[in-house]
Amino acid sequence: MSFREQLHESWREILKDYLELLDAIEHRIAKENYLPKHNLVMRALSNDFHKSRLLILGQDPYPSAENATGLAFSIPSEISKAPPSLKNIFRELESDVGIPAPKSGDLSKWSQQGVILLNRTLTCRVGESNSHLDLGWREFTEACVKELSKVGVVAILWGANAQELNSYFSAEKLICSAHPSPLSAYRGFFGSKPFSRANEALVKSGFEPIDWSL
Repeated sequence: MSFREQLHESWREILKDYLELLDAIEHRIAKENYLPKHNLVMRALSNDFHKSRLLILGQDPYPSAENATGLAFSIPSEISKAPPSLKNIFRELESDVGIPAPKSGDLSKWSQQGVILLNRTLTCRVGESNSHLDLGWREFTEACVKELSKVGVVAILWGANAQELNSYFSAEKLICSAHPSPLSAYRGFFGSKPFSRANEALVKSGFEPIDWSL
């Protein structure tokens, strides 16, 4: 399926003005060895837009084929060794809401609850983080974030790339911190309590809280 065909029909309708851009990006990278696999690139937008409650926004996919899944920060269920950023997310999850680090780094349970696990850039070359930064993805994902903000989702923005879009959200629905990467986690990610704060904001907005257990 093409990238546009991978979109849930609700997202396809909402992003109809950006489908030509999506086609152009797909054409530009067609001959590259990129991640995640072609059929997973739009996975974060494969659920019903109208069930969205929370956005977690990161940078770009894991640059290793074994880890990239199309859901930001998530890895396949069969992979037991979590990447450093995910380890730090789980460390903060336990510190914040008392959930011990799970055996699996598969975050699809969050996705199924209306958590949009999105990156600013949805592909990268194998082994090269941020290698597709200027292909049009940032314009495309900004459109996604803009639409999510219109329906009142709460946003967790991790890192500088994600925080370029913080103006779309009111203060009571915005949680920002450093990226969970080991390069930056000690500059404000640890101790930021994103999971409990997100649930508090969701409840205040009339949404059900997220069950963060995995």
